[in-house]
Amino acid sequence: MNKKWNRPSLQKIIHHLRITYEVFWNLFLIFIVVGICLFSFAFGVGAGYFASLVKDEKPLPYKEMKRDIYNYEETTHIYFANNQYLGHFRSDLERDEVKLDEVSPHLVHAVIATEDEHFYEHKGVVPKAIIRALYQEATNSAMRSGGSTLTQQLVKNQILTNEVSFERKAKEVLLALRLEKFFSKEEILEAYLNVVPFGRNASGRNIAGIQAAAKGIFGVNAKDLTLPQAAFLAGLPQSPFRYTPFTSDGEVKDDLSPALNRMKTVLTRMKKAGYISDKEYKEALQYDITKDFISSSPSPIEKYPWLTFEIERRAKNIFIDLLAKKDGYEKKDLLSNQNLYNEYVKKAEKQLRQNGYTIYTTIDKDIYERMQAVVEKYPYFGSDITVRKRDEKTGQFISVREPVEVGAMLIENKTGKIISFVGGRDYKRQQLNHATQAYRSNGSTMKPLLVYAPAMEMGVVQPGSVVPDIDLEIRTSKDVYRPKNADGKTHGLTSIRYALQRSYNIPAIRTYMRIIDQRPVSYLEKMGFTSLTQEDATIPSLALGALTKGVTVEENVNAYATFANGGTFIDAYLIEKIVDKNGNIVYEHKSQPVDVFSPQTAYLTIDMMRDVIRNGTASYLKGKLKFSADWAGKTGTGQDTKDAWFVATNPNVTFGIWMGYDTPKPLENRYKGLTYGQRNLLLWAQLMNAAYDVRPELIAPKERFNMPGGIVRRSYCAISGLLPSDLCVKHGLVKNDLYNAKFVPRKVDSYLLSSTFVEINGKRYIALPSTPKEFTKEGVMIDETLLEEWGIQHLNDFSKLIPQREQWGQVLVAKKLEENGKKPDPLSLKLKGNTLSWNQHDEQDVIGYRLYRADFDGAPFRVIASIQAGQSLSFTDSSLNGIYYVTAVDIGGLESNPSNIVRKTQQSSTIPLPEPVEPQKEPKQQQNPEQQESEQQ
Repeated sequence: MNKKWNRPSLQKIIHHLRITYEVFWNLFLIFIVVGICLFSFAFGVGAGYFASLVKDEKPLPYKEMKRDIYNYEETTHIYFANNQYLGHFRSDLERDEVKLDEVSPHLVHAVIATEDEHFYEHKGVVPKAIIRALYQEATNSAMRSGGSTLTQQLVKNQILTNEVSFERKAKEVLLALRLEKFFSKEEILEAYLNVVPFGRNASGRNIAGIQAAAKGIFGVNAKDLTLPQAAFLAGLPQSPFRYTPFTSDGEVKDDLSPALNRMKTVLTRMKKAGYISDKEYKEALQYDITKDFISSSPSPIEKYPWLTFEIERRAKNIFIDLLAKKDGYEKKDLLSNQNLYNEYVKKAEKQLRQNGYTIYTTIDKDIYERMQAVVEKYPYFGSDITVRKRDEKTGQFISVREPVEVGAMLIENKTGKIISFVGGRDYKRQQLNHATQAYRSNGSTMKPLLVYAPAMEMGVVQPGSVVPDIDLEIRTSKDVYRPKNADGKTHGLTSIRYALQRSYNIPAIRTYMRIIDQRPVSYLEKMGFTSLTQEDATIPSLALGALTKGVTVEENVNAYATFANGGTFIDAYLIEKIVDKNGNIVYEHKSQPVDVFSPQTAYLTIDMMRDVIRNGTASYLKGKLKFSADWAGKTGTGQDTKDAWFVATNPNVTFGIWMGYDTPKPLENRYKGLTYGQRNLLLWAQLMNAAYDVRPELIAPKERFNMPGGIVRRSYCAISGLLPSDLCVKHGLVKNDLYNAKFVPRKVDSYLLSSTFVEINGKRYIALPSTPKEFTKEGVMIDETLLEEWGIQHLNDFSKLIPQREQWGQVLVAKKLEENGKKPDPLSLKLKGNTLSWNQHDEQDVIGYRLYRADFDGAPFRVIASIQAGQSLSFTDSSLNGIYYVTAVDIGGLESNPSNIVRKTQQSSTIPLPEPVEPQKEPKQQQNPEQQESEQQ
């Protein structure tokens, strides 16, 4: 019975189970179909949405993608001369390009394990990672994992933006797929490692790229990174400024735990990916990575502010010219259009900030550093001054302390290389570069450049030419200009050489006025003076450095190098060449020499400036230099001692220095026992000594300046600069000097005269043939017509022509006294006691007086005294007795009628003037002085 019941029941159960299975299977199939439909729908919607997001995105061609992924900002590097590294160019971001094979394998593995473990397998994107990221985005999940591959990150950084949107993400995916189609994994990885940010370096500056990170954090190249260092750096890109170990000040952060934890995560992923062994993993975990951090180092701007900003300024100007020229513009186009100029300024700055150039300069690192150290320690600048200035923020006037500033420049003559310079004393106080950007009056350093060398080139003067250093007055359209010498004195007739040696101002002005119509400023223009104005060319005081705007130390020194180069100007330069990141030379300096002076003029100027140092205004240098060289130079002082200059050159280099206040004020005459000129010269010497310690062969050449052909030595008369006459030789007034053979004196001096003269009130006049001998003297005189050569028409005191020097002791100066052509009017004679007296005659040609006496009425009158005009007009004799009258005699020998007659007897009386009689003729009337004296006795 049981068997019968059990069989049908089992079959029934099986039947129900089959039905249930079929139901569930059908339901499963339905769900599968629905799921597929939903997925297909979703995929279609997603694909459609994706397509709508990228419908306007045109496929980027290969060249454009290549340009974009490699178009990252790269730091420009600067080098001293001889390839000594100076540092990075000023930039908001430091980055150095590096090839993949120059990167440590540890770093490559660490980045792949951390940022994209399937990098070598995917085609640019990982679908499940994208889905996971989208899900986390949709659910706002707190735990998120990156959905971007290295390829996508490269696209985001270099082609797209950091915008958070589905559209940007869709474009990123599309471009990542396309990028993988055209570029190898190695190219993509190399580009990524060069663009990814790494936070800050030990100087607190932003860095990007693995090379900048390795150098800036650990002080090593990317290829030399150890495993712990690589793991540390690989963890930074996820959150660069959270994990970076340095603050913006370059200090190590107090809390490094986020960065260290991130480093552990990187090591864990490297171990999991099989890149490192368990032993390497444990050793790296235990390693103290903080001991590898480099110390904060000053940037080039902090260490060499004057230099880096000067390099930047010049490099920018170079690129402005290059870019404008490339677009078909000339320099004059930019100067005439400010907007166009500003456009190219921006382009040039972008080039320098982004394109990773290498700039090679001419600056000698050791000399430059030594010079800055000398200036920093120099104790004789002088006292600070207080000036009133307007505050840029408030607009109010405030009191500001200003120190004595300095600018200096050292140039190699033959090449124009700027070897070193001094921009100032404290860049933080004053950013103006006093060597290259400060325009000041160059004082007497202008004299060789504008006056004496051009005048010699024109054949107007030579070193032995003689110029009157006497009071000068020049009438201009505005006023009357009366130049003065520094000592307030005049020095008579002086040679051009001696005038330069003593830095006399008046001879320089006189010489300049002889050539001013021939526009000597053109010589300055040829020698690189950039700030000359039209008015400058007409101002007599330009000869003394009175420029409207001024001149820089660089320009002044550069001009002096022209003399050392035999009269050829070679423009000074600081940037040798600029090379792009591919090694192509984009700029290289090429000299363009300009002929300014003949070799003869250049040498004569050099030879005269030697005397400035030997015995002139720069003689204080003696004993201050630790070496010897063939130096030639010139001192200079601005108006009211507001500027102190000294520029000197030798066969190798030219070095010049300026001192003064930024707000032009007089320098202290004495400070710590030294005059302002001595303080300037001493600093010049100390800076040269510092340079000599570094490169003695450059600073102190053994050779001297070579005298070119066409230079001869000739004797000249110190009176006129002409060939010596016998009289000039006789009186020891012969000198000799060097001349350009083309301009040697041809005429024999005729201005030194051996002649008779008359003297009136201390002034001497040349006697005429008819001048009575009793009023004349014999002497050696200078003919006043000499002054006509210099345009001097009136000179009240001719003695000022005589220099106060021993060899001139016997020389007199005489001028011509014009006679009026008529005999003088009679005089009035007076008697008081035993003294006869009369008044000075009012006619200018009267040279003396004759006193006549007769013993008694009817007796003949005889001359008892001949008295020169200007002497005591009286005659005293205790035995005075007789009849007297006086006459006046002019330079032509004409004698006045007798004065009234005075009688001296026991009772003196004055009688009326007798009828006019003709004066006795010589020799009866004029007698020898000895005879007169005998007769009186």
